[in-house]
Amino acid sequence: MTTTPTPTDTDAEAVAGEIAPWFTHDRFGMFIHWGLYALPARHEWVMNYEKIQQEEYEKYAKYFDPDLYDPRAWARAAKAAGMKYVVLTTKHHEGFCLWDTALTDYKAPNTPAGRDLVREFVDAVRAEGLRVGFYHSLLDWHHPDFTIDGRHPRRDDSPEEIERLNAGRDMATYREYLHGQIRELLTDYGRIDYLFYDFSYEYEPHNPVWGGKGAKDWGAEELLALTRELQPGIVVNDRLGIPGDIVTPEQYQPSEPMKVDGVEVPWEACQTINGSWGYFRDNHNHKAPELMIRMLVDGVSKNGNMLLNVGPTARGELDSVATEALEAFAEWMHLHSRSIYGAGASAFETPVDARYTQRGNRLYLHLFSWPFEHIHLPGLAGKVEYAQLLGDASELSFREIDPDTPALTTGMGGQPAGTLTLQLPVVRPDVAIPVVELFLKDEA
Repeated sequence: MTTTPTPTDTDAEAVAGEIAPWFTHDRFGMFIHWGLYALPARHEWVMNYEKIQQEEYEKYAKYFDPDLYDPRAWARAAKAAGMKYVVLTTKHHEGFCLWDTALTDYKAPNTPAGRDLVREFVDAVRAEGLRVGFYHSLLDWHHPDFTIDGRHPRRDDSPEEIERLNAGRDMATYREYLHGQIRELLTDYGRIDYLFYDFSYEYEPHNPVWGGKGAKDWGAEELLALTRELQPGIVVNDRLGIPGDIVTPEQYQPSEPMKVDGVEVPWEACQTINGSWGYFRDNHNHKAPELMIRMLVDGVSKNGNMLLNVGPTARGELDSVATEALEAFAEWMHLHSRSIYGAGASAFETPVDARYTQRGNRLYLHLFSWPFEHIHLPGLAGKVEYAQLLGDASELSFREIDPDTPALTTGMGGQPAGTLTLQLPVVRPDVAIPVVELFLKDEA
């Protein structure tokens, strides 16, 4: 049986120019969006959506007092849920920094929080044996040199006012600030496994804006080189406006493995519980836990990962909806994680309303709906040595039905050549998604 690597087991296996092998093994991570936007609790883009002026928005720093902040609880919840890495927003688009940066006063130590919150996070995540990831926004609506564009909170000022303000702003100065903060984050906290940059919008066909920024604005080539110099082997996403190690579909499920120029690439779906990333008190559009588990399975069946987001409250706690979702994952992953870790797509044809994942000679059939007594598996006749329900390791019988067998009053008819028919219990297992583990013959 394949064992789960610890955060140091696979580091030495990383090859220059290739993604660190832990990433495509671990498959499941926690995203944490947390910042000043947790106080208004009306979406992490509240400064943008409500066009809040900088002077007004800064009031939230005065009241940012996360007295219940316990990143150890976050890390334990992530680990219990089967997540293997945790990614925290060090700075979101609002420009507020959760660590003790030397480059701005707009930071957690200068609020009632009074300390470096990133350091506590890093220590807590490492203590649980999980990998550490940072999110860092390329945008900064607070910085005085970040030019106003179609995504800025002041985008609807008069053209004359925007021109006047931008005349005194210098993106070269902002780039220096951006690179300096990345140097801090990748120097002061030990090994960082993953960096999620967010995001470029110079060319955005689904939602174009005027003055969109991209690779040149960030100094992307230099920034990526700095990232890799400071943290060799780090996984970097694709949002600098230049290729990264992975691609990151957001808030949708890809219909097939992700490709770049026709070639399959490692990918990770970034998903939320309710459509918002930051804490949004009055958003009750919550996905059912079973749906989110299906999304994880669906992604792995297409060689992808899932990064599931939680948005802690302004006091620093996970709300009840996030907690219940994580508990549902914990219950399911406790019994079924070996169909996820180290698994990926299978070449076998999947039955209707099901997904396959495969790890070596073990094929995992995830049943999104429970059939009555039988399920027919194309192409598996003669290739399966043993079958069981993964949840309790209880044996399942199977057979091949000759294609010429007539359907009778008490017996099913023949199936297409090469089909394996699996016998299932009438009563569906009491789990979010039942999984059948098929042990393939060596020649399969």
